[in-house]
Amino acid sequence: MRTTADPSGFCVQCHVSSGSRTKLRPISQLNLSRPCLQLSSLCQEEYSTATMLKFLLICTLAVASRAEVGEEEDVLVLKKSNFEEALKAHPNILVEFYAPWCGHCKALAPEFAKAAGLLKAEGSEVRLGKVDATEETELAQEYGVRGYPTIKFFKGGEKESPKEYSAGRQADDIVAWLKKRTGPAVATLAGVTEAESLIADNEVAVIGFFKDADSEGAKAFEKAAETTDDVPFAMTADDAVFAKFEVSKDSVVLFKKFDEGRNTFDGELTKENLLAFVKANQLPLVIEFTEQTAPKIFGGEIKSHILMFLPKTAKDFQDKMDQFKKAAEGFKGRILFIFIDSDVDDNQRILEFFGLKKEECPAIRLITLEDEMTKYRPESDAITAESIISFCELFIEGKLKPHLMSQDIPEDWDKNPVRVLVGKNFEEVVFDSSKNVFVEFYAPWCGHCKQLTPIWEKLAEKYKDSADIIVAKMDSTANEIEAVKVHSFPTLKFFPAGEERKVIDYNGERTLEGFTKFLESGGKEGGAPAEDEDDLDAEVRSSPLSPRCIDTVTAQL
Repeated sequence: MRTTADPSGFCVQCHVSSGSRTKLRPISQLNLSRPCLQLSSLCQEEYSTATMLKFLLICTLAVASRAEVGEEEDVLVLKKSNFEEALKAHPNILVEFYAPWCGHCKALAPEFAKAAGLLKAEGSEVRLGKVDATEETELAQEYGVRGYPTIKFFKGGEKESPKEYSAGRQADDIVAWLKKRTGPAVATLAGVTEAESLIADNEVAVIGFFKDADSEGAKAFEKAAETTDDVPFAMTADDAVFAKFEVSKDSVVLFKKFDEGRNTFDGELTKENLLAFVKANQLPLVIEFTEQTAPKIFGGEIKSHILMFLPKTAKDFQDKMDQFKKAAEGFKGRILFIFIDSDVDDNQRILEFFGLKKEECPAIRLITLEDEMTKYRPESDAITAESIISFCELFIEGKLKPHLMSQDIPEDWDKNPVRVLVGKNFEEVVFDSSKNVFVEFYAPWCGHCKQLTPIWEKLAEKYKDSADIIVAKMDSTANEIEAVKVHSFPTLKFFPAGEERKVIDYNGERTLEGFTKFLESGGKEGGAPAEDEDDLDAEVRSSPLSPRCIDTVTAQL
């Protein structure tokens, strides 16, 4: 059977003209009883059935690959099949990778949708999208999703290196961050009304008052703005704006809706000095720890945090808050002062992390969030401005010793096959040169730890009569060891016999067979030298105060 090809050079069955373009005819319109012709006006040869089916399959795949991008409450619903299409259609898109069961994702959802609606109502080309990472595992892996929600910004259709979202979880925070990322780094204020609107619409805003936009100070201001994501910067040369805000010369003023209301920069106008000025003043003297403020707390550059645990219902709440705030005045830009309501259920994991109980509050603790977190505890329980200032000064001078938690040694710690370790007996048991000790560092609430328990008990039962092998466990939420840093749960470490105090991480299968091979090989099969790396299979990060923890299913808020 032969069919005449269309003069345009395309098969008349599979293609249809559309103005100046030719496009594929919908599959539903094809007469599948007729063979399809080669895409050439010279095509006059009859094709075999196999060739026809092959071409029809290509046509079908081409149409199917153009998957539609659906929407839910103005948020694009993204999948592997439509992800690239969405990036092409929307060059600037903020994508949330979420899990349906994640509490933080559920809390974010209405704010994320609200932000999407606000941008859409403004006619913005910036869109918000979401990916169910539990279904679209390939996409999640491609973009390094390790906790929920993970939020990334794809700018200019570039899919290779998206920017990590670093601002708050409220709709206004999201919109402001996106506008800063997609608009000019510095807005121009032509009059008083624009300046007042900027200040009214933002929790914090920075205005540069410069008569000459080409001055060195103005250029430094622009450079500082370009590296700041979470605070809007604007510049004005208008005399009326200068007069309205009582500015008589070139200056930079930070306006905020808390504490003193405004801060005026005083010093040499350099990028570095301006960034330090903004960093020191953009947060309240004392900031309450909540799910909404957590990104601002942990996304900043101040890594030394002092925390006051205090119930809001306490009769002397305001007095202690005033003392805490007074102490904070002298450490702006160096130590972040954080208040945690010890009565809030979501904060109980944080109390646990610091070895505190509700009845022990009020209490003060200090932590550094560097590569290795270190906790400090004041000698006195008094909460006065003087005692807090003294504590902070000793910390800055490097005169404080880290505070390591430990439970008391249980009377029956060695009565069962799985030996129970705490901070007070860890050194003696684990670094006994005649013993090979295999330790599970766990958290009582960790799901993976609970799954491991019966296997760990069988392993201990197998070696309970061994002369030189000990299988043990330690609750790392209540015990800390200076020699071992635990970053995730469960963490499994092997301490071989000998005087070298060696530590070997177990990276093999969490099965009785895998553990047995590991022990019988002296820690060689399934082991690796201990390194400070994240366990990709671990359920949680061990700290409720790590920047990533607020983005994981186990964020201990």
